[in-house]
Amino acid sequence: MKKTIHWFRQDLRVADNPAWVSACESGAVFPVYIHDTENGRDEQLGAASEWWLHHSLESLNKSLGGALNIYAGDSAEIIHQLVRKYDISGVTWNGCYEPWRVELDRAVTDLLEKEGIEVAVFNGSLLWAPEEVSKQDGTPYKVFTPFFKRGCLGAMPPRRPLPEPKGRYGRDPESVELKELDLLPKQGWDAAFYDHWKPGETGAFQRLESFLALGLKGYKEGRDFPARKNVSRLSPHLHFGEISPNQIWYAVRNRTADDDVGHFCSELGWREFSNHLLFHFPYITKRNLNPKFDVFPWDPDEKKLQAWQQGKTGIPIVDAGMRELWQTGYMHNRVRMVAASFLVKNLLIHWKEGERWFRDTLVDADLANNTASWQWVAGSGADAAPYFRIFNAVTQGRKFDSDGAYIRSYIPEISRLPDKYLFSPWEAPENILREAGVVMGSDYPLPIADLKKSRADALAAYATIKEGGTSSA
Repeated sequence: MKKTIHWFRQDLRVADNPAWVSACESGAVFPVYIHDTENGRDEQLGAASEWWLHHSLESLNKSLGGALNIYAGDSAEIIHQLVRKYDISGVTWNGCYEPWRVELDRAVTDLLEKEGIEVAVFNGSLLWAPEEVSKQDGTPYKVFTPFFKRGCLGAMPPRRPLPEPKGRYGRDPESVELKELDLLPKQGWDAAFYDHWKPGETGAFQRLESFLALGLKGYKEGRDFPARKNVSRLSPHLHFGEISPNQIWYAVRNRTADDDVGHFCSELGWREFSNHLLFHFPYITKRNLNPKFDVFPWDPDEKKLQAWQQGKTGIPIVDAGMRELWQTGYMHNRVRMVAASFLVKNLLIHWKEGERWFRDTLVDADLANNTASWQWVAGSGADAAPYFRIFNAVTQGRKFDSDGAYIRSYIPEISRLPDKYLFSPWEAPENILREAGVVMGSDYPLPIADLKKSRADALAAYATIKEGGTSSA
């Protein structure tokens, strides 16, 4: 009987998994997951994502009846050993687009093909593979709208989801126990995560069904309001491949065809665009896409960075977002943009610092999305927001959290302030603060930046580089 290894990575599901289907159809299959500790050390998972990975692997192993073979070490070396040990004739996997994984894929492919092993690589994580989307002249897109409308929607429609295959599984007695990967935190900061998330394929579909029932209607407008239910919260499930974008795409489009559906699908398109950029410009994880930002006069202030990380900036909408992130491993998208803009523009701290913190604390810390989004906010990325577009955090709070429900849920120390002063408590008169039981600078910090002055400082900093460099974006 032909024996095949399926190498699970960011496809931790059994339904609509092209490489898994191929392996199961070939004969006996060895389901393998390798926690690679040797490659891509600069781009490894953060602590919050490791928490998610543990529970996702636990769920996958249960779906496979306990047949998941788990290892830690160098992926190429472990696969090579398994191929020889079990007389494997083929290896399947779904492609990933982080630079280190692309390099690893090439190395594993070369190694296996030299030994006469059949290699089959599929697209199981994107609607359109980035190597198949390009402009008419063959160059990659750098602007979202033509990328999505012409490059994606103008091409073949996404493939239809595949059913779960039947498989005969091979088990390696030398596979390690999941707990030996040591993915869970020892300090117990993850206690609240269990109230917000259910990692795994079952949890992903429950989340999708909840969004279809409660969040899709009104999505186009409601997605900007952090206290509303008009967000899918599917991003971590997508990142770990517990559900495919194809499954989501058709589940949404089969409901109706209105502005809410179109807008949601365009958000899936932004995920495609981020992966497109990472595939064609892999250096963006470390360098600005627009090189004139290489000489931007950033201000590496460690105390201000820590205040931002801890949700103690004195700017309520920013602090609420940063506290939501720490408590739940997630932050609403509108608030992410506001918090990111405050860091890179009001505080003039390098976008890499924000990217690094988000990568460690987000359960949906996708390298492509995280990097591209931070460069977009900073103005250094593709199709980036103009640098002069600096979010006013007070205005954003008043507009998108007008009744203060979101801020009050994460900053209880100022929850008794009237709405008029909730978004800028430093402006409240002493008698109002006293009635609300708030002592500014003690119960809640004074702002670490003056929004008006810091905006002017940011524009002055940008003026120093405006004429220099040649934009590659």
